[in-house]
Amino acid sequence: MCGRISIALSTEDMIQILRNRYEIEDDALDYDLPRYNIAPSTNVLSVINDGIKYRVGNLRWGFIPFWAKDDKFYSINAKAETLSQKQMFKHAYKHKRCVILADGFYEWKKEHKEKIPYRFKINDQNIIPLAGLWSPYKKEDGTKIYTCTIVTTKPNEQIEPIHHRMPVILSQENEKTWLNPSITDDEVLNSILKPYSSKQMSHYQVPSIVNNPRNETIECIKPIV
Repeated sequence: MCGRISIALSTEDMIQILRNRYEIEDDALDYDLPRYNIAPSTNVLSVINDGIKYRVGNLRWGFIPFWAKDDKFYSINAKAETLSQKQMFKHAYKHKRCVILADGFYEWKKEHKEKIPYRFKINDQNIIPLAGLWSPYKKEDGTKIYTCTIVTTKPNEQIEPIHHRMPVILSQENEKTWLNPSITDDEVLNSILKPYSSKQMSHYQVPSIVNNPRNETIECIKPIV
């Protein structure tokens, strides 16, 4: 599972990343940064491709399929291995893929009765593009909400001792494929949904204050030494 992420970057840094990586030229960003402890049911910063260009915006973390009877039916993660079979995700897998932006993610290791939090990063880049799916959902009152889920896969060698799943992390090349709405071939898409190289990642233990999603201070990302 992936249940908590961070974007410990300034608004100015993120605007530069969006410009250089996705050719998104907006000078304003409708998202408060930095964020040290982003939890489900809150907004995440996401990129989609509308068939013409990349767009950035907020999606609520907790995927609600368009056909759901109410907004209590949601999922924060989607297993890569079953995306094309699961009724909940198979339409979005073909037609509504997104990238959820982070610079780190947290996982917890069970030790006796404790859960010890660790933060994971990519060594050579300041952004982690996570594979996601998104969905528009219309509530009974006609209000539309836009939701998303993070795709997970089996863990690499670094994450396996801590947790049995990890988010799908995209390279700059294969995220172009993932975001391309004209690509719907299962074989092509499935080839992307693999564990990220353990050698290109690092992790460290962080304070237990991150366990509470109400804690949103820089202390959440500081290593325990």
